[in-house]
Amino acid sequence: MTEVPKNGSADRKTLQRVAFASAVGTTIEFYDFFIYGTAAALVFPKIFFPALGATAGTVASFATFAVAFVARPVGALFFGHFGDRIGRKRTLVVTLLVMGTATVAIGLLPGASTIGAAAPVALVVLRFAQGFAVGGEWAGAVLLTAEYAPPGKRGLYAIFPQLGAPIAFALASGTFLVTGLTLGDADQVFLDYGWRIPFLLSIVLVGAGLYVRLKISETPVFQQARGGPEASALLGTTPLLSAIRNQGRAILLGGGSGIALFAFFYMGTAYLTSFGTSPSGAGLSRPAVLTMGIVAGIAFGATTIVCGWLSDRVGRKRLVVGANAVAVAWGLLLFPVLGIGTAWAFGLGLVVTLAIVGVQYGPAGALLPELFETRHRYTGAGAAYNLSAILGGAVPPLIAAPLAAAFGPFAIGIMLCILALVSVSCAAALPETRSVDMTAAARASA
Repeated sequence: MTEVPKNGSADRKTLQRVAFASAVGTTIEFYDFFIYGTAAALVFPKIFFPALGATAGTVASFATFAVAFVARPVGALFFGHFGDRIGRKRTLVVTLLVMGTATVAIGLLPGASTIGAAAPVALVVLRFAQGFAVGGEWAGAVLLTAEYAPPGKRGLYAIFPQLGAPIAFALASGTFLVTGLTLGDADQVFLDYGWRIPFLLSIVLVGAGLYVRLKISETPVFQQARGGPEASALLGTTPLLSAIRNQGRAILLGGGSGIALFAFFYMGTAYLTSFGTSPSGAGLSRPAVLTMGIVAGIAFGATTIVCGWLSDRVGRKRLVVGANAVAVAWGLLLFPVLGIGTAWAFGLGLVVTLAIVGVQYGPAGALLPELFETRHRYTGAGAAYNLSAILGGAVPPLIAAPLAAAFGPFAIGIMLCILALVSVSCAAALPETRSVDMTAAARASA
Protein backbone atom coordinates (compact mmCIF):
# COMPACT_ATOMS: atom_id res chain seq x y z
CA MET A 1 0.00 0.00 0.00
CA THR A 2 1.30 3.42 -0.95
CA GLU A 3 1.98 5.67 2.02
CA VAL A 4 -0.44 8.58 2.05
CA PRO A 5 1.32 11.95 2.36
CA LYS A 6 -0.31 14.58 4.52
CA ASN A 7 -1.18 16.74 1.55
CA GLY A 8 -2.85 13.84 -0.23
CA SER A 9 -0.38 13.82 -3.13
CA ALA A 10 2.15 11.18 -4.13
CA ASP A 11 5.77 11.09 -5.27
CA ARG A 12 6.73 11.59 -8.91
CA LYS A 13 7.38 7.90 -9.60
CA THR A 14 3.97 6.91 -8.28
CA LEU A 15 2.30 9.65 -10.31
CA GLN A 16 4.01 8.40 -13.48
CA ARG A 17 2.86 4.86 -12.75
CA VAL A 18 -0.72 6.01 -12.14
CA ALA A 19 -0.74 8.10 -15.32
CA PHE A 20 0.49 5.16 -17.39
CA ALA A 21 -1.93 2.71 -15.79
CA SER A 22 -4.93 4.99 -16.36
CA ALA A 23 -3.97 5.61 -20.00
CA VAL A 24 -3.37 1.92 -20.74
CA GLY A 25 -6.58 0.87 -19.02
CA THR A 26 -8.89 3.34 -20.76
CA THR A 27 -7.19 2.67 -24.11
CA ILE A 28 -8.04 -1.01 -23.76
CA GLU A 29 -11.58 -0.30 -22.61
CA PHE A 30 -12.30 2.14 -25.42
CA TYR A 31 -10.51 0.04 -28.03
CA ASP A 32 -12.94 -2.76 -27.23
CA PHE A 33 -15.81 -0.31 -27.33
CA PHE A 34 -14.82 1.40 -30.59
CA ILE A 35 -14.07 -1.69 -32.64
CA TYR A 36 -17.72 -2.51 -32.13
CA GLY A 37 -18.67 0.86 -33.60
CA THR A 38 -16.40 0.29 -36.61
CA ALA A 39 -17.79 -3.21 -37.12
CA ALA A 40 -21.36 -1.90 -36.72
CA ALA A 41 -20.71 0.45 -39.62
CA LEU A 42 -18.78 -1.94 -41.88
CA VAL A 43 -19.89 -5.55 -41.35
CA PHE A 44 -22.63 -6.16 -38.76
CA PRO A 45 -25.55 -5.30 -41.09
CA LYS A 46 -24.47 -8.18 -43.36
CA ILE A 47 -23.42 -10.60 -40.61
CA PHE A 48 -26.25 -10.25 -38.10
CA PHE A 49 -29.07 -8.52 -40.02
CA PRO A 50 -28.80 -9.79 -43.63
CA ALA A 51 -32.55 -10.17 -44.11
CA LEU A 52 -33.27 -6.50 -43.42
CA GLY A 53 -31.47 -5.02 -46.41
CA ALA A 54 -28.83 -2.29 -46.46
CA THR A 55 -30.68 0.65 -44.89
CA ALA A 56 -32.72 -1.23 -42.30
CA GLY A 57 -29.72 -3.44 -41.51
CA THR A 58 -27.59 -0.38 -40.82
CA VAL A 59 -30.28 1.07 -38.55
CA ALA A 60 -30.56 -2.25 -36.67
CA SER A 61 -26.79 -2.47 -36.39
CA PHE A 62 -26.55 1.00 -34.86
CA ALA A 63 -29.47 0.13 -32.59
CA THR A 64 -27.28 -2.58 -31.04
CA PHE A 65 -24.53 0.04 -30.81
CA ALA A 66 -26.96 2.23 -28.84
CA VAL A 67 -27.74 -0.62 -26.42
CA ALA A 68 -24.43 0.08 -24.70
CA PHE A 69 -25.62 3.59 -23.86
CA VAL A 70 -28.58 2.13 -22.02
CA ALA A 71 -26.15 -0.09 -20.12
CA ARG A 72 -23.66 2.69 -19.38
CA PRO A 73 -25.65 4.48 -16.66
CA VAL A 74 -26.48 1.12 -15.09
CA GLY A 75 -22.77 0.30 -15.00
CA ALA A 76 -21.92 3.79 -13.75
CA LEU A 77 -24.28 3.46 -10.80
CA PHE A 78 -23.32 -0.15 -10.03
CA PHE A 79 -19.56 0.35 -10.18
CA GLY A 80 -19.86 3.86 -8.74
CA HIS A 81 -21.46 2.40 -5.62
CA PHE A 82 -18.58 -0.01 -5.06
CA GLY A 83 -15.96 2.50 -6.18
CA ASP A 84 -17.17 4.91 -3.50
CA ARG A 85 -17.46 2.15 -0.89
CA ILE A 86 -14.50 -0.19 -1.38
CA GLY A 87 -12.17 1.92 -3.52
CA ARG A 88 -11.26 2.92 -7.05
CA LYS A 89 -8.59 0.32 -7.82
CA ARG A 90 -10.51 -2.92 -7.21
CA THR A 91 -13.53 -1.63 -9.09
CA LEU A 92 -11.40 -0.77 -12.13
CA VAL A 93 -9.98 -4.30 -12.27
CA VAL A 94 -13.50 -5.71 -12.52
CA THR A 95 -14.59 -3.30 -15.27
CA LEU A 96 -11.60 -4.33 -17.36
CA LEU A 97 -12.37 -8.04 -16.98
CA VAL A 98 -16.04 -7.60 -17.91
CA MET A 99 -15.21 -5.56 -21.00
CA GLY A 100 -12.50 -7.94 -22.20
CA THR A 101 -14.67 -11.04 -21.78
CA ALA A 102 -17.60 -9.50 -23.67
CA THR A 103 -15.38 -8.29 -26.53
CA VAL A 104 -13.68 -11.64 -27.08
CA ALA A 105 -17.10 -13.34 -27.00
CA ILE A 106 -18.34 -11.02 -29.79
CA GLY A 107 -15.31 -12.06 -31.86
CA LEU A 108 -16.34 -15.70 -31.44
CA LEU A 109 -20.08 -15.19 -32.02
CA PRO A 110 -21.54 -17.02 -35.06
CA GLY A 111 -23.58 -14.95 -37.53
CA ALA A 112 -27.28 -15.11 -38.36
CA SER A 113 -26.61 -17.50 -41.23
CA THR A 114 -25.32 -20.06 -38.71
CA ILE A 115 -27.51 -19.76 -35.61
CA GLY A 116 -30.39 -17.61 -36.89
CA ALA A 117 -32.15 -15.16 -34.58
CA ALA A 118 -29.99 -16.20 -31.63
CA ALA A 119 -27.06 -14.31 -33.19
CA PRO A 120 -28.46 -10.76 -32.92
CA VAL A 121 -29.92 -11.56 -29.48
CA ALA A 122 -26.52 -12.70 -28.20
CA LEU A 123 -24.94 -9.66 -29.82
CA VAL A 124 -27.27 -7.36 -27.88
CA VAL A 125 -26.46 -9.12 -24.59
CA LEU A 126 -22.72 -8.86 -25.15
CA ARG A 127 -23.03 -5.24 -26.25
CA PHE A 128 -24.91 -4.52 -23.02
CA ALA A 129 -22.01 -6.04 -21.09
CA GLN A 130 -19.56 -3.78 -22.94
CA GLY A 131 -21.57 -0.68 -22.07
CA PHE A 132 -22.00 -1.86 -18.48
CA ALA A 133 -18.22 -2.07 -18.07
CA VAL A 134 -17.43 1.24 -19.81
CA GLY A 135 -20.06 2.92 -17.62
CA GLY A 136 -17.97 2.13 -14.57
CA GLU A 137 -14.57 2.53 -16.21
CA TRP A 138 -14.32 6.20 -17.05
CA ALA A 139 -15.12 7.69 -13.64
CA GLY A 140 -12.73 5.34 -11.88
CA ALA A 141 -9.90 6.06 -14.30
CA VAL A 142 -10.18 9.84 -14.05
CA LEU A 143 -10.53 9.64 -10.27
CA LEU A 144 -7.35 7.61 -10.17
CA THR A 145 -5.38 10.49 -11.68
CA ALA A 146 -7.37 13.42 -10.23
CA GLU A 147 -7.12 12.10 -6.67
CA TYR A 148 -3.39 11.39 -7.01
CA ALA A 149 -2.46 14.62 -8.82
CA PRO A 150 -0.97 17.55 -6.88
CA PRO A 151 -2.98 20.80 -6.72
CA GLY A 152 -2.58 22.93 -9.81
CA LYS A 153 -1.80 19.93 -12.05
CA ARG A 154 -5.03 17.97 -12.08
CA GLY A 155 -5.81 19.05 -15.64
CA LEU A 156 -2.39 17.79 -16.73
CA TYR A 157 -2.67 14.40 -15.08
CA ALA A 158 -6.32 13.96 -16.05
CA ILE A 159 -5.14 14.03 -19.68
CA PHE A 160 -3.86 10.47 -19.40
CA PRO A 161 -7.14 8.56 -18.95
CA GLN A 162 -8.70 10.92 -21.53
CA LEU A 163 -6.09 9.86 -24.08
CA GLY A 164 -7.54 6.36 -24.01
CA ALA A 165 -10.38 7.44 -26.31
CA PRO A 166 -8.35 9.01 -29.16
CA ILE A 167 -5.63 6.36 -28.99
CA ALA A 168 -8.26 3.63 -29.05
CA PHE A 169 -10.09 5.17 -32.02
CA ALA A 170 -6.87 5.40 -34.01
CA LEU A 171 -5.89 1.88 -32.90
CA ALA A 172 -9.29 0.42 -33.81
CA SER A 173 -9.22 2.07 -37.24
CA GLY A 174 -5.65 0.88 -37.74
CA THR A 175 -6.46 -2.69 -36.72
CA PHE A 176 -9.33 -2.92 -39.18
CA LEU A 177 -7.20 -1.27 -41.87
CA VAL A 178 -4.29 -3.71 -41.43
CA THR A 179 -6.68 -6.65 -41.24
CA GLY A 180 -8.38 -5.60 -44.47
CA LEU A 181 -5.13 -4.96 -46.31
CA THR A 182 -3.56 -8.20 -45.08
CA LEU A 183 -6.54 -10.11 -46.41
CA GLY A 184 -6.31 -8.26 -49.69
CA ASP A 185 -9.37 -6.24 -48.69
CA ALA A 186 -11.51 -9.00 -50.17
CA ASP A 187 -15.00 -8.26 -48.91
CA GLN A 188 -16.06 -11.89 -48.51
CA VAL A 189 -12.94 -12.88 -46.59
CA PHE A 190 -13.28 -9.82 -44.39
CA LEU A 191 -16.95 -10.65 -43.74
CA ASP A 192 -16.22 -14.34 -43.10
CA TYR A 193 -13.58 -13.93 -40.41
CA GLY A 194 -11.38 -10.87 -40.91
CA TRP A 195 -13.61 -8.59 -38.81
CA ARG A 196 -13.24 -10.97 -35.85
CA ILE A 197 -9.48 -10.49 -35.48
CA PRO A 198 -9.62 -7.04 -33.80
CA PHE A 199 -12.08 -8.42 -31.23
CA LEU A 200 -9.97 -11.46 -30.45
CA LEU A 201 -6.79 -9.40 -30.15
CA SER A 202 -8.27 -7.60 -27.16
CA ILE A 203 -7.45 -10.60 -24.95
CA VAL A 204 -3.77 -9.65 -25.21
CA LEU A 205 -4.51 -6.04 -24.35
CA VAL A 206 -6.65 -7.00 -21.37
CA GLY A 207 -3.85 -9.14 -19.96
CA ALA A 208 -1.44 -6.21 -20.20
CA GLY A 209 -3.97 -3.83 -18.66
CA LEU A 210 -4.66 -6.09 -15.70
CA TYR A 211 -0.94 -6.42 -14.97
CA VAL A 212 -0.53 -2.64 -14.85
CA ARG A 213 -3.66 -1.93 -12.81
CA LEU A 214 -2.85 -4.54 -10.18
CA LYS A 215 0.41 -2.66 -9.52
CA ILE A 216 -1.42 0.53 -8.54
CA SER A 217 -2.41 1.33 -4.95
CA GLU A 218 -5.64 2.99 -3.85
CA THR A 219 -5.77 6.79 -4.25
CA PRO A 220 -4.48 8.95 -1.36
CA VAL A 221 -7.68 11.02 -1.28
CA PHE A 222 -9.87 7.92 -0.85
CA GLN A 223 -7.53 6.50 1.80
CA GLN A 224 -7.67 9.74 3.75
CA ALA A 225 -11.46 9.91 3.53
CA ARG A 226 -11.77 6.29 4.66
CA GLY A 227 -9.62 6.98 7.70
CA GLY A 228 -10.82 10.52 8.44
CA PRO A 229 -13.97 12.51 9.22
CA GLU A 230 -15.71 11.35 6.01
CA ALA A 231 -15.43 7.67 6.96
CA SER A 232 -18.94 7.57 8.41
CA ALA A 233 -20.32 9.24 5.28
CA LEU A 234 -18.64 6.64 3.07
CA LEU A 235 -20.44 3.88 4.98
CA GLY A 236 -23.68 5.78 5.60
CA THR A 237 -26.24 6.58 2.92
CA THR A 238 -25.76 5.02 -0.51
CA PRO A 239 -23.50 7.05 -2.83
CA LEU A 240 -26.28 7.47 -5.41
CA LEU A 241 -28.77 8.92 -2.93
CA SER A 242 -26.04 11.11 -1.45
CA ALA A 243 -25.06 12.45 -4.88
CA ILE A 244 -28.65 13.15 -5.96
CA ARG A 245 -29.65 14.71 -2.65
CA ASN A 246 -26.60 16.92 -2.25
CA GLN A 247 -25.38 17.54 -5.79
CA GLY A 248 -28.16 16.64 -8.19
CA ARG A 249 -27.81 19.96 -10.00
CA ALA A 250 -24.12 19.27 -10.61
CA ILE A 251 -25.02 15.92 -12.19
CA LEU A 252 -27.55 17.54 -14.52
CA LEU A 253 -25.36 20.47 -15.55
CA GLY A 254 -22.22 18.34 -15.86
CA GLY A 255 -24.12 15.83 -17.96
CA GLY A 256 -25.76 18.50 -20.09
CA SER A 257 -22.45 20.21 -20.81
CA GLY A 258 -21.13 17.02 -22.42
CA ILE A 259 -24.06 16.19 -24.72
CA ALA A 260 -22.47 17.83 -27.76
CA LEU A 261 -19.13 16.18 -26.94
CA PHE A 262 -20.65 12.72 -27.25
CA ALA A 263 -22.87 13.62 -30.19
CA PHE A 264 -19.94 14.89 -32.24
CA PHE A 265 -17.64 12.10 -31.14
CA TYR A 266 -19.93 9.19 -31.93
CA MET A 267 -21.15 10.80 -35.11
CA GLY A 268 -17.49 11.10 -36.10
CA THR A 269 -16.33 7.67 -35.03
CA ALA A 270 -19.40 5.61 -35.93
CA TYR A 271 -21.84 7.32 -38.30
CA LEU A 272 -19.24 9.03 -40.49
CA THR A 273 -17.42 5.70 -40.90
CA SER A 274 -20.61 4.33 -42.41
CA PHE A 275 -21.27 7.54 -44.37
CA GLY A 276 -17.75 7.56 -45.78
CA THR A 277 -17.98 4.05 -47.24
CA SER A 278 -21.63 4.24 -48.37
CA PRO A 279 -22.32 4.78 -52.11
CA SER A 280 -25.06 7.21 -51.09
CA GLY A 281 -22.61 9.04 -48.82
CA ALA A 282 -19.00 9.88 -49.61
CA GLY A 283 -18.50 6.64 -51.56
CA LEU A 284 -14.89 6.20 -50.42
CA SER A 285 -12.99 2.95 -50.06
CA ARG A 286 -12.77 1.26 -46.66
CA PRO A 287 -8.96 1.74 -46.42
CA ALA A 288 -9.33 5.46 -47.21
CA VAL A 289 -11.95 5.99 -44.50
CA LEU A 290 -9.99 3.99 -41.92
CA THR A 291 -6.79 5.88 -42.73
CA MET A 292 -8.60 9.16 -42.18
CA GLY A 293 -9.87 7.74 -38.91
CA ILE A 294 -6.27 7.30 -37.77
CA VAL A 295 -5.44 10.91 -38.70
CA ALA A 296 -8.57 12.18 -36.94
CA GLY A 297 -7.67 10.14 -33.86
CA ILE A 298 -4.27 11.88 -33.77
CA ALA A 299 -5.95 15.30 -34.05
CA PHE A 300 -8.36 14.33 -31.28
CA GLY A 301 -5.46 13.25 -29.05
CA ALA A 302 -3.48 16.42 -29.74
CA THR A 303 -6.31 18.78 -28.79
CA THR A 304 -7.08 16.64 -25.72
CA ILE A 305 -3.47 17.00 -24.51
CA VAL A 306 -3.18 20.72 -25.20
CA CYS A 307 -6.53 21.66 -23.70
CA GLY A 308 -6.18 19.42 -20.64
CA TRP A 309 -2.84 21.10 -19.90
CA LEU A 310 -4.26 24.54 -20.72
CA SER A 311 -7.17 24.05 -18.33
CA ASP A 312 -4.76 24.33 -15.37
CA ARG A 313 -3.94 27.83 -16.58
CA VAL A 314 -7.13 29.33 -17.98
CA GLY A 315 -9.71 27.15 -16.22
CA ARG A 316 -11.91 24.22 -17.22
CA LYS A 317 -15.14 26.17 -17.76
CA ARG A 318 -13.75 28.60 -20.34
CA LEU A 319 -12.55 25.78 -22.60
CA VAL A 320 -15.73 23.71 -22.26
CA VAL A 321 -17.96 26.69 -23.05
CA GLY A 322 -15.73 27.66 -25.97
CA ALA A 323 -15.73 24.13 -27.45
CA ASN A 324 -19.51 23.94 -27.30
CA ALA A 325 -19.88 27.39 -28.86
CA VAL A 326 -17.70 26.34 -31.81
CA ALA A 327 -19.72 23.11 -32.04
CA VAL A 328 -22.90 25.15 -32.61
CA ALA A 329 -21.44 26.60 -35.81
CA TRP A 330 -19.66 23.43 -36.95
CA GLY A 331 -22.86 21.42 -36.67
CA LEU A 332 -24.28 23.52 -39.50
CA LEU A 333 -21.06 23.46 -41.56
CA LEU A 334 -20.16 19.76 -41.29
CA PHE A 335 -22.43 18.27 -43.94
CA PRO A 336 -21.98 21.07 -46.48
CA VAL A 337 -18.24 20.36 -46.19
CA LEU A 338 -18.83 16.61 -46.59
CA GLY A 339 -21.12 17.40 -49.51
CA ILE A 340 -18.14 18.60 -51.55
CA GLY A 341 -17.70 14.89 -52.21
CA THR A 342 -13.92 14.55 -52.19
CA ALA A 343 -11.72 12.43 -49.92
CA TRP A 344 -10.03 15.59 -48.67
CA ALA A 345 -13.37 17.14 -47.74
CA PHE A 346 -14.37 14.01 -45.85
CA GLY A 347 -11.03 13.96 -44.03
CA LEU A 348 -11.37 17.64 -43.12
CA GLY A 349 -14.87 17.09 -41.77
CA LEU A 350 -13.80 14.14 -39.63
CA VAL A 351 -10.62 15.80 -38.31
CA VAL A 352 -12.31 19.09 -37.35
CA THR A 353 -15.21 17.24 -35.70
CA LEU A 354 -12.93 15.21 -33.44
CA ALA A 355 -10.59 18.15 -32.79
CA ILE A 356 -13.54 20.12 -31.38
CA VAL A 357 -14.36 17.14 -29.18
CA GLY A 358 -10.79 17.10 -27.87
CA VAL A 359 -10.99 20.74 -26.77
CA GLN A 360 -13.73 19.77 -24.31
CA TYR A 361 -12.60 16.23 -23.57
CA GLY A 362 -9.21 17.34 -22.24
CA PRO A 363 -10.59 19.49 -19.38
CA ALA A 364 -13.52 17.13 -18.67
CA GLY A 365 -11.27 14.57 -16.97
CA ALA A 366 -10.57 17.07 -14.19
CA LEU A 367 -13.80 19.10 -14.30
CA LEU A 368 -16.32 16.36 -13.50
CA PRO A 369 -14.43 14.82 -10.53
CA GLU A 370 -13.83 18.31 -9.13
CA LEU A 371 -17.58 18.95 -9.01
CA PHE A 372 -18.25 16.23 -6.42
CA GLU A 373 -17.43 15.32 -2.82
CA THR A 374 -15.19 12.31 -2.12
CA ARG A 375 -17.99 10.26 -0.55
CA HIS A 376 -19.94 10.11 -3.82
CA ARG A 377 -17.39 11.32 -6.38
CA TYR A 378 -17.19 8.04 -8.34
CA THR A 379 -20.98 7.86 -8.56
CA GLY A 380 -21.54 11.56 -9.26
CA ALA A 381 -18.87 11.94 -11.93
CA GLY A 382 -19.93 8.67 -13.57
CA ALA A 383 -23.60 9.65 -13.54
CA ALA A 384 -22.89 13.03 -15.17
CA TYR A 385 -20.58 11.51 -17.77
CA ASN A 386 -23.01 8.78 -18.72
CA LEU A 387 -25.97 11.16 -18.81
CA SER A 388 -24.01 12.94 -21.54
CA ALA A 389 -23.36 9.59 -23.21
CA ILE A 390 -27.05 8.66 -23.36
CA LEU A 391 -28.34 11.99 -24.62
CA GLY A 392 -25.44 12.69 -26.96
CA GLY A 393 -24.02 9.30 -27.86
CA ALA A 394 -26.99 6.94 -28.12
CA VAL A 395 -29.68 8.93 -29.87
CA PRO A 396 -27.86 10.88 -32.65
CA PRO A 397 -26.17 7.89 -34.39
CA LEU A 398 -29.44 5.96 -34.19
CA ILE A 399 -31.62 8.63 -35.82
CA ALA A 400 -29.00 10.05 -38.18
CA ALA A 401 -29.70 7.60 -41.03
CA PRO A 402 -33.52 8.09 -40.96
CA LEU A 403 -33.05 11.87 -40.70
CA ALA A 404 -30.75 11.94 -43.71
CA ALA A 405 -33.09 9.69 -45.70
CA ALA A 406 -36.12 11.87 -44.95
CA PHE A 407 -34.68 15.40 -45.03
CA GLY A 408 -31.15 15.14 -46.35
CA PRO A 409 -27.80 15.18 -44.50
CA PHE A 410 -28.14 18.83 -43.46
CA ALA A 411 -30.91 17.77 -41.05
CA ILE A 412 -28.23 15.91 -39.07
CA GLY A 413 -26.26 19.14 -38.85
CA ILE A 414 -29.29 20.97 -37.46
CA MET A 415 -29.69 18.26 -34.83
CA LEU A 416 -26.01 18.62 -33.84
CA CYS A 417 -26.39 22.41 -33.65
CA ILE A 418 -29.38 22.12 -31.29
CA LEU A 419 -27.54 19.67 -29.03
CA ALA A 420 -24.54 22.02 -28.91
CA LEU A 421 -26.81 24.90 -27.86
CA VAL A 422 -28.05 22.80 -24.93
CA SER A 423 -24.47 21.98 -23.96
CA VAL A 424 -23.19 25.54 -24.10
CA SER A 425 -26.08 26.66 -21.86
CA CYS A 426 -25.32 23.98 -19.26
CA ALA A 427 -21.57 24.62 -19.39
CA ALA A 428 -22.12 28.35 -18.83
CA ALA A 429 -24.02 27.53 -15.61
CA LEU A 430 -21.19 25.40 -14.17
CA PRO A 431 -18.74 26.84 -11.61
CA GLU A 432 -15.00 27.05 -12.28
CA THR A 433 -13.39 24.12 -10.46
CA ARG A 434 -9.64 24.19 -11.06
CA SER A 435 -8.88 25.58 -7.58
CA VAL A 436 -11.14 23.29 -5.51
CA ASP A 437 -9.72 21.17 -2.69
CA MET A 438 -10.30 17.50 -3.61
CA THR A 439 -9.92 16.46 0.06
CA ALA A 440 -12.59 18.86 1.33
CA ALA A 441 -15.48 17.21 3.15
CA ALA A 442 -18.06 19.26 1.25
CA ARG A 443 -18.34 20.81 -2.19
CA ALA A 444 -20.31 23.89 -3.12
CA SER A 445 -23.30 22.99 -5.29
CA ALA A 446 -22.88 23.72 -9.01
